Amino acid sequence: MATEYKYKDVLGFDDRKVMVFVIPLVGFLAPLLFFNETLSNGLWAYMPKFLISLLYTIVYWASIRGIFIYIRLKFPNYKDTRKRILYTILFVTLAFFILSALLELVHMSLNDVGHSPGVTEFDYHVASFTIICLVSAIYESVFFYDRWKKSMIEAERLRRENVESQLEGLRSQVNPHFLFNSLNTLIYIIPEDPQRAVRFVQMLSKVYRYILEIREKKLITLEEELKFLEAYIFLLKERFGENLRIHLNVPPGFDHFQIIPLSLQMLFENAIKHNIISAEKPLNIEVL
Repeated sequence: MATEYKYKDVLGFDDRKVMVFVIPLVGFLAPLLFFNETLSNGLWAYMPKFLISLLYTIVYWASIRGIFIYIRLKFPNYKDTRKRILYTILFVTLAFFILSALLELVHMSLNDVGHSPGVTEFDYHVASFTIICLVSAIYESVFFYDRWKKSMIEAERLRRENVESQLEGLRSQVNPHFLFNSLNTLIYIIPEDPQRAVRFVQMLSKVYRYILEIREKKLITLEEELKFLEAYIFLLKERFGENLRIHLNVPPGFDHFQIIPLSLQMLFENAIKHNIISAEKPLNIEVL
């Protein structure tokens, strides 16, 4: 299994395929775009100019890429963005002048192989500067896009964790509160009707078995939650009698939909907690 490209996190992408394709393309096009060259004499006659242009492109690309990697390793944090950009501009500018001088010496040592008539030193500088800007734009734009994408993923992860934390907090509050009320109800039922008390304990056991089973689940089907609600509603009805009226009218086609576990229980519990339930003011709850 191939190891992951070690500069992928630094650059924001695996640039090897880009270099293999783009460097020869830029090297081929540069004489046509900047030095008024043509292919009228055939590809073979154009080859020396292409090779010199390719040499310039490889040297500039490799150097600028190395600068980007070095500076990003040196200043990896978001808070160092301004410093990273300033140092990158400084290093790239220095590289431009140093590499231009060295490449000019190399070109001269080759007895002007690939030299285009009528082309001045300024023209070579313009072409070189354009290549450097192109390389810088590719690496910087991809890097910023990669950071933006990662920040969006991180924000979504934090948002989800925050919601899960809030839900877990609600569960931790609701479950003990519900258990306390259920035990109080059971105390009153036992002397009146032992068989009814047994049924109540069975339903209470079913409710808490369900709570334990889905504790680690992120989502469950609506069908599972509704089955749980049957036992839960039984306990509520034992507690409030006819003062609490609950109607479940969920169409069968929605059974496979997924919801957060215990979300309906929390809605029921909050509705009961924040409303008056009495013979004079019965509470009606409908689930549609």
